[in-house]
Amino acid sequence: MPVDKSQQRIRRMFGAIAPRYDRMNRLMTFGLDRRWRNRTVRSVPTDPVEPVLDVCCGTGDLALAWAGRLGPNARVVGSDFTHPMLVRAREKTGSGADLPGAGRVFYVGGDTLKLPCPDDRFQVVSVGFGIRNVGDTLGGLAEMTRVCRPGGHVVVLETSVPRIPVVGGLFRFYFNHVVPLVGRWVAPDPDAAYSYLPASTAEFPQGESFAELMRSVGLEEIVVRPLTLGSVTLYVGRKPG
Repeated sequence: MPVDKSQQRIRRMFGAIAPRYDRMNRLMTFGLDRRWRNRTVRSVPTDPVEPVLDVCCGTGDLALAWAGRLGPNARVVGSDFTHPMLVRAREKTGSGADLPGAGRVFYVGGDTLKLPCPDDRFQVVSVGFGIRNVGDTLGGLAEMTRVCRPGGHVVVLETSVPRIPVVGGLFRFYFNHVVPLVGRWVAPDPDAAYSYLPASTAEFPQGESFAELMRSVGLEEIVVRPLTLGSVTLYVGRKPG
């Protein structure tokens, strides 16, 4: 049976775990999520004064990473349709000077399938561990491409299953059994978010299959870059022009 990605479930599920979302990410990834975001923001050339959009921004970690990369003149917008996530993101962004990019990131409520942004606006449109949760993957990629400026980049960081058999087996055991157990302890919620995570990853297109989706919405020069033995994958596409 396909994983339930209804708008109502996704919003309720992530709203419930928002207060403990960052803590669970650190535990679940052994802190590697910071390294993955650093690789993401350094994967494309950037102009320090041109805007960046991060969709499905959650608690704002990737948006803040973009602001840190761009510097003092950064203009970064984070969008998400789960209000408790945006509340947490705004708290983090304004909580102190130790956060790179604090004060240079703005958050808006927005559905990735219907972004409240004009065409051809952003030098980079990114999503970190979020496109898998959009009910219509192709529709979400099309919207991200629409608001990306010609010559700009669409960047996707997403979980994936390692292709090396032994590593893949260990990954599946950890993801399918350990992560849900820790999730129930750290961030209990009625929709079993950390059981949803491995189930949604298993059925999500990965590698060249996802690259083909990016090409189908008009992106070119697609780069597929597995990270940490393929447990996550970084995808980069360029909008023609």
